[in-house]
Amino acid sequence: MRSAGRFAACAGPKLREVEGRERDSTQDWLLPAGAAPPLMSELAHRVDEALAIAKASEAAALSIGAAATEAAEQARRAAEMAERAARSAELATGIEPSGRGPSPAAGPANGMLQGPVPGPRGRPPIDPLDERLERFARQADRVMARLREIESAVEPTAP
Repeated sequence: MRSAGRFAACAGPKLREVEGRERDSTQDWLLPAGAAPPLMSELAHRVDEALAIAKASEAAALSIGAAATEAAEQARRAAEMAERAARSAELATGIEPSGRGPSPAAGPANGMLQGPVPGPRGRPPIDPLDERLERFARQADRVMARLREIESAVEPTAP
């Protein structure tokens, strides 16, 4: 049998004495005030604050979304009203309510002016669209004048 001292694993170096036999003090383990991690109560406060901000942001996003949806709905209603007004204006001026002007196949025989018309005595040419708009404006002025006459003729009722 071999003795335990002959194995290479047992022949390794022995631990030396630890230098500086003084014990560590608490001061050695203290962190500077700026390097200390936050307390749990501070972390909980931060989480609560972040949650409140997130909820407020969500509410704001929802209200913005609702406002955008409402604005889109109002734009749709305005477009429909504009289309109805355009159709009414076309009917009032005697223009076919096609939305694109007279058809090319109809030609000048339909009473519509095609292209710019020379203006009187040196004035610039008159655009047919401008002429139609002017007729519409004159007719609207006549209607407003008639409505004012009717309104002034009706005496207000006493309460």
